Order: sequence, then structure tokens, then C-alpha cells
Amino acid sequence: MLQASTKRAAGQNVKRVFNNCNKQLSSVSIAAVQKTSKTTFSSVYSNFSSFSQSRLYHLLSGKEIAKRIRLESNDEIQKIKQDVPEFKPFLKILQIGARPDSSTYVKAKLNASNESGVACDVEKLPENISEIELLEKIKDINNNDSIHGLLIQLPLPKHLNETKITNAVSANKDVDGFHRYNVGELSKRGGEPYFIPCTPNGCLKLLKETGIPLKGKNAVIIGRSDIVGTPVSSLLKNENCTVTTCHRYTENLPQILQNADIVVAACGQPNFVKGDWLKQDAVVIDVGINYIPDSSKKSGRKLVGDVDFESCKNKASFITPVPGGVGPMTVAMLVKNVLQAAKTAESQNNKLPTCEPLPLKLETPVPSDIAISKKQTPKHISIVAQELGIHENEIEFFGHYKAKVNPKILNRLDQNNKTNGKYVLVAGITPTPLGEGKSTTTMGLVQALGAHLGKPAIANVRQPSMGPTFGVKGGAAGGGYAQVIPMDEFNMHLTGDIHAISAATNLLAAAIDTRMFHESTQKKDSVFYKRLIPVKKGTRTFTKSMLKRLAKLGINKTNPDDLTPEEINKFARLNINPDTITIKRVVDVNDRLLRQITIGQAPTEKGFTRQTGFDITVASELMAILALSKDLKDMRERIGRIVIGANFNNEPVTAEDVGVAGAVTALMKDAIKPNLMQSLEGTPVMVHAGPFANISIGASSVIADRIALKLVGSSSSLSSDKKTQDSGYVVTEAGFDFTMGGERFFNIKCRASGLSPDCVVLVSTVRALKLHGGAPDVKPGQPLPAEYVQENVDLVRKGAANLQKQIANAKQFGVPVVVAINKFESDTDAEVEAIKAAAKEAGAFDAVPSNHWAEGGKGAIDLAECVVEATAQPKNFEFLYDVDQSVEDKLTTIVQKMYGGAEIEISDLAQKKIDMYTKQGFGKLPICIAKTQYSLSHDPALKGVPTGFKFPIRDVRASIGAGYLYALAAEIQTIPGLSTAAGYLNVEVDEDGEIEGLF
Repeated sequence: MLQASTKRAAGQNVKRVFNNCNKQLSSVSIAAVQKTSKTTFSSVYSNFSSFSQSRLYHLLSGKEIAKRIRLESNDEIQKIKQDVPEFKPFLKILQIGARPDSSTYVKAKLNASNESGVACDVEKLPENISEIELLEKIKDINNNDSIHGLLIQLPLPKHLNETKITNAVSANKDVDGFHRYNVGELSKRGGEPYFIPCTPNGCLKLLKETGIPLKGKNAVIIGRSDIVGTPVSSLLKNENCTVTTCHRYTENLPQILQNADIVVAACGQPNFVKGDWLKQDAVVIDVGINYIPDSSKKSGRKLVGDVDFESCKNKASFITPVPGGVGPMTVAMLVKNVLQAAKTAESQNNKLPTCEPLPLKLETPVPSDIAISKKQTPKHISIVAQELGIHENEIEFFGHYKAKVNPKILNRLDQNNKTNGKYVLVAGITPTPLGEGKSTTTMGLVQALGAHLGKPAIANVRQPSMGPTFGVKGGAAGGGYAQVIPMDEFNMHLTGDIHAISAATNLLAAAIDTRMFHESTQKKDSVFYKRLIPVKKGTRTFTKSMLKRLAKLGINKTNPDDLTPEEINKFARLNINPDTITIKRVVDVNDRLLRQITIGQAPTEKGFTRQTGFDITVASELMAILALSKDLKDMRERIGRIVIGANFNNEPVTAEDVGVAGAVTALMKDAIKPNLMQSLEGTPVMVHAGPFANISIGASSVIADRIALKLVGSSSSLSSDKKTQDSGYVVTEAGFDFTMGGERFFNIKCRASGLSPDCVVLVSTVRALKLHGGAPDVKPGQPLPAEYVQENVDLVRKGAANLQKQIANAKQFGVPVVVAINKFESDTDAEVEAIKAAAKEAGAFDAVPSNHWAEGGKGAIDLAECVVEATAQPKNFEFLYDVDQSVEDKLTTIVQKMYGGAEIEISDLAQKKIDMYTKQGFGKLPICIAKTQYSLSHDPALKGVPTGFKFPIRDVRASIGAGYLYALAAEIQTIPGLSTAAGYLNVEVDEDGEIEGLF
């Protein structure tokens, strides 16, 4: 057996000896010839000269070659493990039924795998398994990244479609090489199959071991099966052989074989090929495995091939034995395929996502947002998912351009040791009522990173409420040539998350009122308790929520019949004080007339009435919980912790106490899955959660950020320099200005997620700085005063103090700050330069003008390059305050360090609430302050950088499930109203169902 190139010369010397001495041997194996590398030429000649005058042939044994391949594979695996310790090639074998021959083959594959360092698991399935069950099993394995190769042991039971089953195996795990993709690629000239079928590849390996050049040789393949004959034919064609494919019914087969330099017999007929059919010195590869009667054997039969070995050996120069020829090579090639699959998977794991950008056709003047959106043809969302490396089982499609991503993807990404990409937060200076374009800047930046710089980049944005969409503000898709598409689907309904939160919140509100109603109308504890836990199928059982309440109360009993009367009263009576209820019903519409209502006025409610009101859905605590939950389990626990009010002893009552937390979670189980969309240039966008920026964090979800950061992250097996160089970018935004959205992002969201940004992009505009510099107020829907459309550098310089304060605010968290100057047509170079100078003076990393609204990603390239550089800078992240401080101290810290105020002024009501929450154990939560977004202070009239003011704290409320307290500096409307000329007036639908008039 010629096993190594270092022994090639010795083998050639031996061949010359054979030819020159013209002696005959009864049998000389390649293994024996290989040993001559350790002898001298003369001794070889002497040994072979002593043989008798029969013709020489070489036994082409596969055993030693296969052993060498297995050892080489093991060596390669161990070498890779030195750099990647977690590297572990894994083969899964599915054996359906218990055929003895199949069990024998499976055992051989298992043993060879273990010897080669390949982990192998054999799963035996019942012979009567249904085709659907087997296909689902295969699908699960296809989507398991820890399994690199999948082999279906053949043959299958007759009720299973073998072709359908083998093609169900993912082509890149099809280590048998039977998938139609691999078969098709192998048959193409220049094709690139993932894997070559094991037996054909073993045949080729044996042929190459002879050292005989294959180019130009005549090869005859006897057999046309898809498993051996056809792929061997393709392999030899690729080696530039002239190939003839025959079968046992081919006429004149002996004459055809007379011209064959190479014969591969795979027809399944014992001893079919005869010696007198062969050309002198032909190379014979016998693939056949056949049993014939043999009385001399204990079993009564013996194993032979398709070639009559005894008559053929004297005509062949090389011939494979049966057994011990092709069989061991088949298993060895399987091992090599599994190793290759694992190496490919490791390479793919190290590969960052790539995005094929969509071309933009820029127009001047810039059309409306919806017109731009409709002129672009988006990718099918499955393409976006594939580009990100999201598996089929991790995505749920909602039409052509929207999908949900299963949070369980994090398990796979963590198993693949993915590190996080770079995390970029887009925030803003104190804005005008027109907004300064944070969403537009977010989209433009990601389009520049992904579509123009070729960086993996994902935009993570909030889902917009339909209240503002049909009101004055409009949607939140960005605008111009930097937006999420399709923007109409983005702004209306999306995948129904907000509707799910509406239903869940309203269920919670209904459960609270229902519980109070039933407690008030059923006076006897025993009667109420029996109705609360009725007998079902002869038994009474506590629900999971009830068991949690019992544990909270210190009642260690699980049988409802075991509770004492005192325990029954304590457990069943929540005694909710209606004046303390904080949960309102919600609707995703700006409906001002629902701000205060009276419920329970129907006669059936027996006089149980109370005043309450509606919030807009995005102002609900459930929306905040969705945004801050790490996973489904965390969300369930947070929902259970929601404090809906207090009892008459001023003790908190939770959603878990009401017994509704499980049902509320059930309504939100799909809402927890982030939504996948795309930008105008085809870069990926994750849309998830949309908490009200006034009384909540005003940011998208923790889950979306965690998933996106892993998707664009590099493998932990890379060096630290390579990780930094190769990682991608996740760009997200915080609502309103930095003192609100940015501060809450760092102090609340980062605490919940454990993440911290690598860079803050602070969006500034010339018009906002003019407003802070003393220009007249601006109002939506009204023409801009002249000061905003004419050059006035002095106003910009005066107003730049606000920008500088916001830069200082952001730098307190220890991360680099880049100022994005969102350009408008009326901005002049001098005004832009004034902003750049002020930003640099305040310590910004840089200040970069960006024209993404008019030019898309192209207009934000300079900004993107600056952000890439800024994220590579060292950071020293720290929170603004310690949560263990008192509520009063945390409020003071925010007011003084963020707003520039002198002190806080707490009302009696607010102090009473602070004392209550502290006593209830909620004093160590972070703080959110609800105030105006139009000033650093509490007063919207105070522009620029006011200082020395007293900041009023009028009330303090709790979002215990979300995990923070929020203080109100003024009365905040949690359900907006509609203006006279509301946005809905412009919306129409044409005959084709296309929406018109949306922005």
C-alpha cells in the first residue's frame, strides 16, 4: 500500500524491479510493497527474483489506507483543538428499524468515528415511525449547529420514501453525499458539492494510491446506481478519464472491458467480471458485497465481490480484495466528510454576516416618505434572515417583508461562542417640537455602515404606536432616503405586538375589577374560597400562581382542603383598595375622551363603580416589561411582580396575587419575539417594543439588542485583535433628548441587559441650536420663522451651549461621543463649522455633518467612518448613581448632574409615595423622571442651558414589574389627543389596497 508521498519513489523502484525481472508472484499486496521503503533496492530485487513464473499483481488493500486516514483525521482534530478547544466534530446516525446488516454497518461507522476523534451518536428509531415524524427529526438535527454530519442508514423500511428522506438532510450536513445538491454539483464540470459520496470517494482514493496517472485513461464503470456507479463516473470524468458506464445487461461487455485501463465493478452480481474480459495490467476496483454458499465456512457462506478474483488477479496490475478493499475506505471517507463538515461549520461560525445592498435612485426634490418607500423593491425577508445567519427554525414569516425572530436563537449563538458586536446609541440634544431626526440618523448610519462600508450592521428601533401615526407626529420609520421599509407596514400593526399588549393589559385590568367585584359580593370566606378553587373531576387543585401566593404568605400547604379558616381568609381575600389601583385599560389610539371614565354603571354590576381611565398602549407597564425582559422566563417573572395597587393595610398586591400573570404572559408569548425588517438599502432592522418615552425608557428591547449583538459579533475563538477588527455594529436609539432617553438607557436599560454602548451618537441640528440661541419658537404644521432659513451663525453659537451640555452629560457615562449634524437644505457651511467647533471644544470625539435624509447611506459615510473609529476607542463605562442610594439622593443626582438644577423640591404626595415604596422594599430601584423634552429643566420655556433652578417632584409612581420608579415633574398625559388637522385625514387606500397619504 503506497501510503505517503515520501514512499512514492520506493514504490516506483519496486515497479521497475517487477518489470525487469519478469518474474511472477501469486500475490503481492501494496502493504508489502510499502515495506520496501525500509529495504535496499538489491534486497527487493533478490526477494522478488525468487518467485515462480506466474504473473505479478498488486493487492490494493483498503484496510491500511483507511487506518492512516483515520489517524490523520484524529491528528488534524487535535491540532485544531489547540486553537479552538471547543472544536468537536459530531456525527449523528439515524437507524430506522433493527436490520442486522444495518446494525453491523452502523457499528463499524461508530467505531471508526471514535478512533478518528469524531463524536458519534446513533439514534435507533422504531421501524414503524411515520414519514412526518422522521422528517421532523431530520429538521431538528439540520438546525442543530452542534451536529455537523447526519447519516440516514439505508435501506429504509418500505413505507418511507428514501429519496424524500435523504434529500431532507441539509446539503451541508449530508456526509453521505446523497442530497440532490451534492449529487448535482458532483455531476457538473467544475461543480462544488459539499461532500462526495463515501464509497465513490474511497474508490478514487484507492486509484490514486496506485501512483498511476489517471489523466487520459479509459475507465469502465459496471453499475449505474446513484450511490456508486454514477458518482464514480463523475469523479473519474473530473480526473480527465474517458469514462464508459455499463451494467450487467450491456451487450459486448467483455469486448468493452478489453480496452479498459480502469474497471470499477459495482453491479451487485457475485463473481461477475471474468479474468479473460480484462485488458492486461488493468486496475480493478471491486465494490461488490455478495454472499455465496460455501460449505467450508461455519456460516455456510462466504463474502465475494462482483469480480472473479481468482481469474482476474493474474490480468490486473492492481486489484482490491473483498473484504478489505473498498469497504474500509467507505467508512474512512465518512470520517473525512464529518471532519470537513465540522471545519466548514467552524469557518461559518467565524464568518460575519454580509448584506447585498439595494440600489437607491435618488430624486431631487426628495419625494414623500411613503412615495420613496413604495418605489423601492425590498428583499424577501427570508433573504435578510439568511444574510444574518438566522436559521429556518428561528424565523417566523409575516408576509413577504416582515418576520419574527425566536429568542431561542441566543442559545445557539451562545453555544457557538459568539461575542458581542459594537453597540452604538443614537440620542439627541434638546429638540424642537419638529424633532431633530434621531430615527432618520439611525437608519442613515446603518445604511452607510452596511450598504457602503461593507460592515455588518443592524438598526434596532422601537415599534411606533398608531396614536402618533394618525395624529400629528407621524410614524417612526425614519424619513427621506433613510427609513425602514415597507414604511406603511412598519407604522401600522406590524406583527400585532402592540395589539397583544393591549389585550394583555386589558385582561389584567378586567381581572383586578372582577376580583374586587366577587370579593365584595361574596361575603362568606368559605363560599368564596370554594368558588375560587372549584372541584374538577373530583379534586381541588391550586394553580401555579396560587402556590406562589401561598409561599409569599408563608402557608406551606398544597392541598386546598388543608387550609384553616384563618389561612383561607388570608389567602383568598386580596382586599384591594380601589383608590390605589395603578393599572388602566389601554388602546393604541389617541383618544382624549378616554382619559377619565367611570366603569361598572350597568345594573348587573350591583353598584360596583369606580373612576379610572385609559392609557395609550405604549404607556403601559407591560410595554416597558417587554422592552426590559431578557427572555420569556424573565418576562413571566416581571409580569408576576407587577404591583397593581395595595390592600387596605397598604401592602402591595401583585398580578401574581390576582392569579392572572400566567394568562397575561400567554397573550404576550409571541410579542417577545423581535420583528425583522429592512432599511431602504436592504440592511437589516430589528423592530421591537415601543415604551412611552415620557414615563418609561423610550428605547427598543433588550432581547433585540442581545440577539443583534450576537449576530454581528465575532467568534470567541478569534484573537482579541481579530474580534475587534471583524465585529459588526448594532445601532439603536433613545427617545427624546439625552437627559431623558439617554440617561434612562444607561441607568435603567443597561442595568437590565448587562450591556453598555461603545459610542454615543448625539444628533444635533442647526435649527435646534438656533432655538436654544434665542430664535422664536417653532410649531408643527406652521411655516418656520426667517431666523431658521437664513444664515445666523451667532444664534448657532449661542445655542451650542445646549449641545455642549448634552455632550458633557453623555461623557459622564465614560463612552466616546460623536456629534451627528443632521443637515437641512437651509444650513450653511459657516453654521455647520460653528457646531463642529463647539462640539470639539466640549470634548466630543468628532462632529460630522450628515445628509442621509437626501442621499441615504451615501450621505452618512463620513459619519459611519467616524463611528467605526470612535467605537475602537477605550471606554470606562459607569452608572450615574448607585441604586442603593435613597430615592431622594438618586433624584437629586439626576437633576444636578443631568439637568443642571440646584436641588429637588418634593411635594407632600410624592414624599408619601417615596416613603411607602421604600417601606415596601422598592426603594433600591433605578429612577425614571417624567418631564418635558423641550428643556433641560422641568419648564419647556427655559431654553439653552438653564441652571440654579429647583426641580419639582410632584408625584412618584412604581413600575415594579419593569423594575423602576418614575417621578413626575408635571402632569403627563398618558393618552394623547388628536389635533384638528390630524394625520388620519390624509390617509386613503386605492383599489389595489395600497395606502396613500401616510406622511
